[in-house]
Amino acid sequence: MKRERFLKAGRLASGQVALTALAAATIEAVKFVLNAVPNVEGVTLLCAVYGYCIGVGGVVAAVVFCVIESAVFGFGPWLISYFIHWPCVALVFMLLAKLKVKNRWLITLVAAVMTTLFGVQTSLVDTGLFSGFFDRFWQRFAIIYAQGWVFYVVQIACNLIVFPLLFLPITRILIPAARKVRLCPLPEERKLNVSSRKTEEEQITEE
Repeated sequence: MKRERFLKAGRLASGQVALTALAAATIEAVKFVLNAVPNVEGVTLLCAVYGYCIGVGGVVAAVVFCVIESAVFGFGPWLISYFIHWPCVALVFMLLAKLKVKNRWLITLVAAVMTTLFGVQTSLVDTGLFSGFFDRFWQRFAIIYAQGWVFYVVQIACNLIVFPLLFLPITRILIPAARKVRLCPLPEERKLNVSSRKTEEEQITEE
């Protein structure tokens, strides 16, 4: 009996590791493919999807993605923003799953806000690291942010398009696999049979 439990736990753990590794790999692959398209990115969508569908595994996948990026491109100020932003995207969407948020427009709004914050965050990091922390900080921040405004607008517009179209279809594909390895933070739907529904309806009527 103990051996069966041990084997079951081992299979479950290996499944969790495999799904998390696959998530990190697909984030990196999509990022690499879209490098050829200026200012268009799919990392936000995938970090959000994985946070929503596989919870902590999605946050870990986002961190692994950042590690891969540092190994490929070396260290730079952008890496600080990466290690802050992408795990936070996965974490926010994991919380949305726990709150049972399924409205595509609310999900898209959250994604747009997170994308907007990425531009603000990277500009804050660049201003602090390269220009000092106090001397005319906000003036220099405004200049640095304004230099990248086209990039930020395209990013936001991209996510305003892809999230309503792709977020929910991808989650429907991924959630069964995440449930199978017990990583999905989205609560199971409550299934009621006909008799239990009648009982609940009768109770409501009596009240």
